[in-house]
Amino acid sequence: MEAPRRGEMEKKPITLVILPGLDGTEVLFRPLLALLPAWIQPVVVCYPASGPNEYADLLEIVREKIAGLRSFIVLASSFSGPLSIMLAAAEPDRVQGLILSATFLRAPGRHLSSLRLIACGPLIWIMRTARRIPIWTLRRRDDPYRQAKAEIWRRVSARCLAKRTRAILGVDVRELSRKCEVPMLCIRFADDKVVPREFSEEILYYQPSAQMVAIPGDHFALWKNAACWTEAITRFAHGLKVIH
Repeated sequence: MEAPRRGEMEKKPITLVILPGLDGTEVLFRPLLALLPAWIQPVVVCYPASGPNEYADLLEIVREKIAGLRSFIVLASSFSGPLSIMLAAAEPDRVQGLILSATFLRAPGRHLSSLRLIACGPLIWIMRTARRIPIWTLRRRDDPYRQAKAEIWRRVSARCLAKRTRAILGVDVRELSRKCEVPMLCIRFADDKVVPREFSEEILYYQPSAQMVAIPGDHFALWKNAACWTEAITRFAHGLKVIH
């Protein structure tokens, strides 16, 4: 086993609160959790598979689950970007930094019509079923990514995904992000068609001091290119002066 580097041995522990994407589970974060250095202590907040799933509802759930933490940084993936901004506004003394990964501050106008079309349970079920076909035909049954996606589909209903998709339609945290005073890292994936570059550019417009990192890969590079993703997160966390 490789010995810890000197910097890792001297670094004080930092709590990383992880807010998941639309699926609301920890599944796609497993490669990250396996690669994080010991001084970063992850806390993944999973979202309920039933009941209210508006951003305001999820904010209260997150605040309850982190009630015992004195200070922490937040990693928000995709759907959870606005939620992390809301959390920083609600807990300014405890949130020490934000990492916004492949996410947005609002649903841009030209994307709203397509979101409205898919924001219903039956249609999302059809889309999910159709998207399984390439995995079935191109990936072995024991392929870890195939197994991860299958687990998500078992745990998260189409109705739940539809609720969260509808929540995106009404979210807008642009002004909240402008007032955010904590260090911020914006990670975008170079070939991301789900959350393209313009979303990241809008984050930088409202928060010019934010750092920007581009990582090769599509929207699921958090799994497929976990090493680069973890490196960017770790580098940012290492540079923070966190109040313990």
